Amino acid sequence: MENNLSQSLNFSLPRKTLKKDSVKTVILASMVGTMIEFYDFYAYGTASAAYFPRVFFPEVTPTIALLLSLLTFGVAFIARPLGSFVFGHYGDKMGRKKTLVISLLLMGCSTVLIGLLPGYNTLGLTAVILLCLCRFVQGIGLGGEWSGAALVATENAPANKRALYGAFPELGAPLGFFLSNGLFVVLEFTLSPSQMESFGWRIPFLASAVLVVVGFWVRQKMQETPLFRMAKQRSATTKSPLVEVFKSNWLEIVQGTFIVAVTYTLFYTLATWSLSYATTTLGFSKQAYLMMLMGTVVIFALLILFASRISDAFGRKRVLLFSAVTLVIFGLLFPYLLTGHHNVWGSADFLRGWLCINGDCLWSTWRSLARTIPDESPILWFGNCL
Repeated sequence: MENNLSQSLNFSLPRKTLKKDSVKTVILASMVGTMIEFYDFYAYGTASAAYFPRVFFPEVTPTIALLLSLLTFGVAFIARPLGSFVFGHYGDKMGRKKTLVISLLLMGCSTVLIGLLPGYNTLGLTAVILLCLCRFVQGIGLGGEWSGAALVATENAPANKRALYGAFPELGAPLGFFLSNGLFVVLEFTLSPSQMESFGWRIPFLASAVLVVVGFWVRQKMQETPLFRMAKQRSATTKSPLVEVFKSNWLEIVQGTFIVAVTYTLFYTLATWSLSYATTTLGFSKQAYLMMLMGTVVIFALLILFASRISDAFGRKRVLLFSAVTLVIFGLLFPYLLTGHHNVWGSADFLRGWLCINGDCLWSTWRSLARTIPDESPILWFGNCL
């Protein structure tokens, strides 16, 4: 489909002739919305590793409780492909703006509901089922968010600045992570452990309501991307994106899937599971380890901006190859962190170094995602979402 569209449309033309959103609007629409959705997503990750085992699984051993809690975290990854199917299909028919607003509301409402859920001691197994249901809805919302935001940024970008514009939605992820973990850190310093388990963990989820209102207002202000408007004017969009993308872009789907998988596998291991391991096995306090993760994310965000310049200057393929090699090396060395050898090297300093290396490994892959995947299918959002 990309080839047919490329032959029938001059995709560089709308950037020059059709009215576009200002740079400020593009930044706000793509980055702020993504930041809010990832804030919600990461808040659940932190809570599932640190608080949910005792709130929702108090009748089993701590190890089993942690495994069950992290299993609920994984429910969203089952839902995200479904979200990509739904939002990708309708994003190509209705436009990016409407579907991005809907995905934001889905994520926000489900997050607030999680903050209102009674624990196992009140509702029993029903509480766990409702938790999984809310998490599933979170996954559907995020399934259509990141890729749509990447398209909003890159389809409004000048041809020579697509990687730079693509950095806007990517910055939303570390900013959302920093914001959610930062709130948990403040609460950990302010409240006692019993208060955190009782009501403190709910505050970041309930605070999402305010952020969603801001994100909704920002996205209501944006207009449809110039490329999509031109495609609609020339009737170049497809009536069945689901069929077309598998017929014409199946190879790009496979490539995009593996590119994203390489990044997210390591990222979620470090961002979620490592919190539980560091606090229960390695002896770190929640406050200390959360702040270490926040420091890593700051480096991550700064390197995204740096890598956007490199990607525009030297090409995304070289950047992706470099990042793939560094991720493989880090993945092979990572087991040493699990054996307690950090105690020999000097606990906090050693672990902080590992986390910074992780940020260095991830930046180049993450930075290239928003530029690489949309390039494979400039109008079809569906393949991008997958």
